[in-house]
Amino acid sequence: MAGQADNRAPYARIAAHYSELIASGQLQPGTLLPSIKKLSEEWNVSTATAEKALRKLRNDGLVRGIHGIGTEVMDLPAPMSSGSQRQDRGRRTGSSWGSGERSDSHQAAVVPAPAEVAEALDIEPGSDVIRRRRVYRDRHGIVAHSTSWIPAEYAKLIPQLTMSERLTGGTSLQLIAEATGHPISHRIDTASARLLTAEDAQLLELDPSEPPAEPVVVMTAKFVNSEGSIVEYGVDLGGPGRTWRTESEVSS
Repeated sequence: MAGQADNRAPYARIAAHYSELIASGQLQPGTLLPSIKKLSEEWNVSTATAEKALRKLRNDGLVRGIHGIGTEVMDLPAPMSSGSQRQDRGRRTGSSWGSGERSDSHQAAVVPAPAEVAEALDIEPGSDVIRRRRVYRDRHGIVAHSTSWIPAEYAKLIPQLTMSERLTGGTSLQLIAEATGHPISHRIDTASARLLTAEDAQLLELDPSEPPAEPVVVMTAKFVNSEGSIVEYGVDLGGPGRTWRTESEVSS
């Protein structure tokens, strides 16, 4: 625990440890976290560092402070990740899963490109394209339904892209970059919200005849390699009640 080897600041390591325990369900809603004094002793850090770790967990919406009682775990669905965040995570860890997540329902097929996908990939509508689908879940249910659209030319280089199973050896982007020798150089992200269609509801395993009235988050990401070729277009459809959150350092 306290001897965990990584380059993050001590408060960030402590916060990440408890984030994982909360996301995995090992710390149930209503559980009280150790006090600042107890945390500082367990992790061999100052009380200021322990307090900063708890503050980060509160800012992330995972816990709340109750005056005179302590810091309580909240029961809120974790936010979804964008395709770019999953790419970053995959590059760091080799897996696109978020904390406490898993993926299933992996499907792959070569299909005609719908108009929106053809425009995103800069190919002719109806051209062959690889469609890879999977569902990300955590203990609350579906985090997002994710679809990757990849030009069919990569099927010969990387046959497993067309197989209905979780990829091994890296993410699709890592495998493509390795096979072609052209790394991903930039990406274009969009975020929007829309009401669920009947097809959307089916993808999220909901009753298509009675889709939720509230809109859901839709994230798209277009990935371009160093040669200027678009190698993947990703669409993440958030589960009902899921939000999207990003975090970055701000320097003064």
